Amino acid sequence: MPESPARTTGIFAPFEWMLALRYLRAKRQESFISVISLFSLIGIALGVATLIIVMSVMNGFRVELLKSILGLSGHVTIQSQLGNLADYDAVTARIRKVQGVVRAAPVVDGQVLASNDNANTGVVVRGMRAGDIAAMTVLAEKLRPGSLAYFADDNVIVGSGLASKLGVRVGGDITLIAPKGNVTPFGTTPRVKTYHVISTFHIGNTIYDSNFIFMPLPEAQLYFNTGDTVSGIEVMLDDPERDIALLPALTRAAGPMTRAVPWQDLNSAFFEAIQVESNVMFLILSLIILVAALNIVSGLIMLVKDKSADIAILRTMGATRGAVMRVFFIAGASIGVTGTIIGFAAGVLFCANIENIRQFLSKLTGTTLFDPTVYFLSRMPAQMAPGQVAAVVAMALVLTFLATLYPSWRAARLDPVEALRYE
Repeated sequence: MPESPARTTGIFAPFEWMLALRYLRAKRQESFISVISLFSLIGIALGVATLIIVMSVMNGFRVELLKSILGLSGHVTIQSQLGNLADYDAVTARIRKVQGVVRAAPVVDGQVLASNDNANTGVVVRGMRAGDIAAMTVLAEKLRPGSLAYFADDNVIVGSGLASKLGVRVGGDITLIAPKGNVTPFGTTPRVKTYHVISTFHIGNTIYDSNFIFMPLPEAQLYFNTGDTVSGIEVMLDDPERDIALLPALTRAAGPMTRAVPWQDLNSAFFEAIQVESNVMFLILSLIILVAALNIVSGLIMLVKDKSADIAILRTMGATRGAVMRVFFIAGASIGVTGTIIGFAAGVLFCANIENIRQFLSKLTGTTLFDPTVYFLSRMPAQMAPGQVAAVVAMALVLTFLATLYPSWRAARLDPVEALRYE
């Protein structure tokens, strides 16, 4: 006498897969259940894809912004507690000897009004030496070849956005007006001076491209009346995440009456806002997957109710409660796993081509979908972090597996006598 299916098969046996997949392929009179399953699959796929895309864009936005900001400003700024920093060459030499420091450069910063013809705007002037600019690859690679050889006296380097705004070209002149200028018997008069533009730069960050002018350090000291002092020393480290640990060593090397300000303090509000927005977006978009998982619950409950007679017959033939539970677990989990795989593939493909998609949609709609003046970047970034992607996939699978447990348990607890009484 042949043994029952429950005795001859193990966990997730072929007949359990066969029944689960057959139940998912609903007949005409059961098409409503099939529609719910389809919408559940689409919802999970959209949720996973959207989460991967949004988290990758937020991560890429933070990485690109951090790269462009710290590429010019440095990871730590050494300042004097008494105002401007004197004896800066000796201090810079000592800082460069600290292990973990890639470069250190004295700078003079000041805010002025830039003018050309009838156009004018407020800008930031940064005084640096040509050798220090050459060491900043993120900037040096964007300059006209050989322009640093002429970076002296009255020659300046202007951001491309600023040059476009003022109508200034390479080889032209730009007028700078500083509010604190010469002291006369009638008071302090603004300092006005015209400089020659030898190059422009475009690094893709409108904070710098539209607001920064680089000036030779001696000329900046003269223009801002700082004497033989600087505003501070910009320090670049081999690992920006280690800046807090290196602060004591940098302060000791800088000497007494100095302080070391990490990039987190200078840009804390900005990057904290990005992190908070990323966390909130993750929670909000996770609701898409949760709603799709609830659809799996309702779809499976309806399927269990519709197949109650089949379940009762299986039980009378010897199928165990565990086998019945696994059949409906496979049915629900198949929807979740398939939707997660589709969403994962769609999200990865979208992130890999996000800039092309953005440009296509911008041309199609005639609108600017990623305004550089608002987001400070010239292109939409997307950098997928394996940990974040794995977390999204794992969350989707866990939610869909949990969603199948209650309907599967109800199917397993079904009483064959009650199910067949009115058949």
